[in-house]
Amino acid sequence: MNQIWTPWRLDYIKGKRDGFDSCLFCQIAEAPEDDAERQVIARSSYTYVVLNRYPYTYGHTMVIPYAHESSLEDMSTAALADLMLMTNRAMGALREVAQPPAFNIGANIGAAAGAGIAADFHFHIVPRWNGDHNFMQCIGGARAIPDTLSNIAEQMREAWQSLYLSTPDS
Repeated sequence: MNQIWTPWRLDYIKGKRDGFDSCLFCQIAEAPEDDAERQVIARSSYTYVVLNRYPYTYGHTMVIPYAHESSLEDMSTAALADLMLMTNRAMGALREVAQPPAFNIGANIGAAAGAGIAADFHFHIVPRWNGDHNFMQCIGGARAIPDTLSNIAEQMREAWQSLYLSTPDS
């Protein structure tokens, strides 16, 4: 069997989150000056949109509330509405950039459900294409992402600007 070496994932596996001493999502929320470096796409009053640093596929995006809440049940009505609006807009930006015919949107609420950062609720938006379970993933057990996170983030920020910030009701 062939092996594909991914040493950059070791810190993630060991629970180290890129030099963050506390909650990764909360630290990203508190540092908008680092948005480009951290692949943040957009911010709103209650949430922000960011590319997943360890993506399942091209354009794997997350919508993360600023509030340090572990479940939807703890969020305010305004935050829930904003979460859904930002999720919808992230899908629109992804459609503009990558033209996926479908999406998986989901959340793992709690560690037992598979949440990597269980203390902070977040949605995953995973673009999907027909036949995207190719040889590399099914047989090789590896994913091939055809572009860098910084390029994808830049394209999504441009699409976001074009789609949502050029209208008065954005």
